[in-house]
Amino acid sequence: MQLYHLEYVPWLESQLIYHAQPRLGMVGLNILAPREPYVCIGYHQDLAQEVDVAYCREHSIPIFRREVGGGAVYLDGNQVFYQLILHKDNPLAQGDKAAFYQRMLQPVAEAYGDLGVPARYRPVNDVITLEGRKISGTGAAEIGDYLILVGNLIADFDYETMSRVLRVPDEKYRDKVFKSMQENLTTLKRETGRAFGWDEMVTPLIRRFEEVLGPLEPAELPRAVYEQVEALKVQFLSEEWLYKRGKRLAERDVRIASGVNIVQRVHKAPGGLLRATVEVRDGHLASVSLSGDFFCYPQDVVSELEAALEDAPIQEVGEVVARFYATHKIETPGVSPEDWRKVLGA
Repeated sequence: MQLYHLEYVPWLESQLIYHAQPRLGMVGLNILAPREPYVCIGYHQDLAQEVDVAYCREHSIPIFRREVGGGAVYLDGNQVFYQLILHKDNPLAQGDKAAFYQRMLQPVAEAYGDLGVPARYRPVNDVITLEGRKISGTGAAEIGDYLILVGNLIADFDYETMSRVLRVPDEKYRDKVFKSMQENLTTLKRETGRAFGWDEMVTPLIRRFEEVLGPLEPAELPRAVYEQVEALKVQFLSEEWLYKRGKRLAERDVRIASGVNIVQRVHKAPGGLLRATVEVRDGHLASVSLSGDFFCYPQDVVSELEAALEDAPIQEVGEVVARFYATHKIETPGVSPEDWRKVLGA
């Protein structure tokens, strides 16, 4: 397998390169970091619900929607990214997504150990210290016939900016977010009390991945990838793509008329946060909108689930979701039909 050790690249390329490679039929492992900071939101997220867009624009912080699930994150050059692109037929890509995460995140945990911070894999897709603090962000997606795994080694982290770019109901809530991140998310610098250089972090990461992937051959990224990156900018920089989930109402229950309510609920499943905005008419779901920081394979099937739930009686929602899962054979690691039933109020 080829290794593309790109070091620091423009922020947009740090995302679009791994979106371009599967479209060109390429596999490999990328190691890189963004030159500039930016905010990156998950495929299924609602931008207006998750990010303080006005603040980001005021402070010239770009926002990007990726084709990978998960939540909104603030990314900068203090994080080394790994981006693995595998064909679905590769033996390492076989099995369910939980098994894939465990198989491919073990090298990341071991790399942290090599750097003096013992770590371990925790389902569904976390790498944590032995004390239980998260120390790496991870996501996966299917693009065409390829499986993508992205994640990072975190040298240091800007907790204040991360808490500021998120959309929250009030400053008291923001303060709780900030304190919770400090308590539950850690870095190499916090754990060891010192700074880490690029080569110091990257060398064990590559070595540990080679133990799973086999020999990695250093290579230059082909010109075709950069050409594909330029082509993808049209889609990924468009307002339509960035706001593709559409606008949602605030988290509340508003009575419109007798028997008609607009309701938004949030439910924290093991695999991520689920948010449902529904119109309820005489005990039926008249319309359904689902978003959150979960992972779904295939990822575009969420819109089909929304359509399947429309007109369903509230008391039959659990059966509708279970039947949908069975029929479409979808995977949502850490999110069960029961979790959807809860967020939909059934």
